[in-house]
Amino acid sequence: MQSIGVRPGPDEQWWYRERRAVLARALARVGGPEPGRDQALDVGAGRGALSLALLDHGWQVTAVDADPAAVARCREAGVDAHVADARWLPLPTASFDLTLAFDVLAHVDDDLAAAREMARVLKPGGSALVSVPCDLALWSAHDIARGRVRRYTRATLMRLLAEAGLICEQVTHWNVLLRPAVRLRRHCVDGWEPRPRHPVVNRLLAWLLAAERRLPVGSFPGTTLLARARRPG
Repeated sequence: MQSIGVRPGPDEQWWYRERRAVLARALARVGGPEPGRDQALDVGAGRGALSLALLDHGWQVTAVDADPAAVARCREAGVDAHVADARWLPLPTASFDLTLAFDVLAHVDDDLAAAREMARVLKPGGSALVSVPCDLALWSAHDIARGRVRRYTRATLMRLLAEAGLICEQVTHWNVLLRPAVRLRRHCVDGWEPRPRHPVVNRLLAWLLAAERRLPVGSFPGTTLLARARRPG
């Protein structure tokens, strides 16, 4: 049990816990993998938290990231990881059943090239799960500090996926209830969402996002867009 006053580690912070919950719900809509066979690619894997979540859901996982240190952390966690640029994936065409890119495309100058690479490595009928920051009104010092070069609208994200050769099946907003707080604090360079917090605050924020799952608010503006698409069969 966590002691009062001790800040939660990264894996237990509300932001990262909810990202894993978002992934779990998206995977349920994609359909479960065939154990030991279905292949997933985590593009821009970072610390590897979502790669490990994919493993927990039964996928065979390959992770790529442009940062050698991130790849090393993934390998230490037991994930098959490789250094690669999202715009030029050193992977065979039509070799994955699922591609995942959470908060990746907003960091890439040529996001269309990256999206086309995600589509290329998918098998016909394979699925892509993408999350991007949305709404230019939220653009701030935090985005610049995190290396982002854009925010998206629903229309620009759908157009990007279509131009990459993917059929967009669903686009929803996420982090709707906390959008006012994010907008108010958007110029905090260290980031409003992922910054460490007191356990009580951490639990409160986690509760708010858990409540959002049960409310029909996915069509209202949030801070993040979530898209599910597939490569034509």
